[in-house]
Amino acid sequence: MTEITAHAPAPVAARRRFRWNGTLVTGLAMFAAVILVAIIAPFFYADQAAELTGESSLGSVPGHPLGTDTLGRDMLARTLVATRTTVLMALAATALAAAIGVGFGIAVWLAPRRLRNLGLRLIEFFISYPGLLLAIIVAAILGQGAINAVIAVAAASIAGFARLTANLASGIAARQYVSTARLLGVPAHRIALRHVLPNMAEPMLIITAQAFAGALVEISGLSFVGLGTQAPYFDYGTLLADSLSKIMTNPILLVGPALAIVIVSMSALFIGDGLAAAANPRSNAKQSQLTLREGETSALSPADDDALLVADGVTVTHIESGRELVSDVSFTIRRGEIVGIVGESGSGKSLTASVASRLLADGLSASVRRLTLGDTDLTGKVPPAELASRIGLVYQDPGTALNPALTLGSQLSDVLRTRMGMNRREARRALLAAFKDVLMPDPEGRLRQNPHELSGGMNQRAMIASAMSVKPELLIADEPTTALDVTVQREVLTLINRLNTERGTAVLFISHDLGVVRRLCDRVLVMQRGQIVEQIDDMDNLTVERAAHPYTRQLLAATPSVRLEEDKA
Repeated sequence: MTEITAHAPAPVAARRRFRWNGTLVTGLAMFAAVILVAIIAPFFYADQAAELTGESSLGSVPGHPLGTDTLGRDMLARTLVATRTTVLMALAATALAAAIGVGFGIAVWLAPRRLRNLGLRLIEFFISYPGLLLAIIVAAILGQGAINAVIAVAAASIAGFARLTANLASGIAARQYVSTARLLGVPAHRIALRHVLPNMAEPMLIITAQAFAGALVEISGLSFVGLGTQAPYFDYGTLLADSLSKIMTNPILLVGPALAIVIVSMSALFIGDGLAAAANPRSNAKQSQLTLREGETSALSPADDDALLVADGVTVTHIESGRELVSDVSFTIRRGEIVGIVGESGSGKSLTASVASRLLADGLSASVRRLTLGDTDLTGKVPPAELASRIGLVYQDPGTALNPALTLGSQLSDVLRTRMGMNRREARRALLAAFKDVLMPDPEGRLRQNPHELSGGMNQRAMIASAMSVKPELLIADEPTTALDVTVQREVLTLINRLNTERGTAVLFISHDLGVVRRLCDRVLVMQRGQIVEQIDDMDNLTVERAAHPYTRQLLAATPSVRLEEDKA
């Protein structure tokens, strides 16, 4: 929902593609400190960490803040020196798991169908086992040692990388540019490197950072039970195991390695979470704003008593760049009227409608002189239930507007239940009646079906039925026929026209098809580059000869027409 603010729009910031955040900066700073310790500590503290002294089993004393072990070795020095071994083992395990897991996940979706299904089942089998348990099993089979521990942890992490990669590659492999490359005979490895991997780089970087934290804990766990690093070498897990016998008499010995594990793993987790926030377009985008501009002269004629929607001085600005996408657009829609907005792609049609419906996308700022729906001021605080009951929305592509995992009945009744206060039975009854109104064949059966079981035209009928089920005063249809064939287009337009005629619902119809607009609408607004360049109140004037603005004439001239010459024979 768009947030309404009473203050002026925020200053325009310089545009940048990557937004730093506190979590990422903290994680990078912590990890940089860890790497610095891993590089420097062995040069300065190696002797102190290995030196046997007579000061054994000391607690926290001057010169030994973390005490000494049973052989008199300083625990702080040993913890600092162990950082290099532990971090290198975790990095090696993560790199090995990522290389094999990512390669396997991509290969699964580039393989023939039977091999693909077998690969997916194999991933599901291994992902069902806890990672640490699988690492212990593999390490027990391979035997003790640092290298075997790295292999064991990597083997346990491969399935996680493979599952994520397979999920990402499933969508990428179905795209047209990948299908075209395969059709042209591009080798599979080149498709993977040039088309698949670059499109999953961000999520893979995030999961790699998180996998490093898991690998560090698992390697320490293997060393703790005696399957990892062996003497004379040591890591965090070895230090924890050696100190365990003194937990009751000298617990300070466990603080160093335990705190080191927490700090290193948290630095990796912070980096992963920070990268996720930086890669998330919604977290990067500044929240949308709708601001009321007072004291300016209205561009509209004196108020029309029959006006339902009044939009005066609509201006939409991209917050980051400061660019105006819609500039001072004003129009009204009377009750029971169908008003069309036409123009080429990018002319600002949908942005204008998003302001009217208070669904402005994040990262955009809008200002108006006046925006009312009947007696309701839409720049004020409007209850969501009122908006949901008075404004209906029909989107361009029902395939992206509908959730493929839910049945039509369960997802289209959400508004009726959450905003209109209906129970499940009442919502289903209202939706069923709306399905019948749009002439949906077998409406009860359609409610139990998923969107992928219906054609595009049937899904669009369902969207219209959902929008009309709340009996709205205003229906905003954003290019509802663009993705449909000509026959289905005619059916959808007939439905909108019939609902307008029978119920008196006002319609804001957005399209770039002037033929459709000429047939359906009472008035037409022509938009170019974010401005209304012409308003046509008489549809007889929507012709090349009568249009006033050159842009309108160009649109009309570009509209295809078919002429059948009479047979002169």
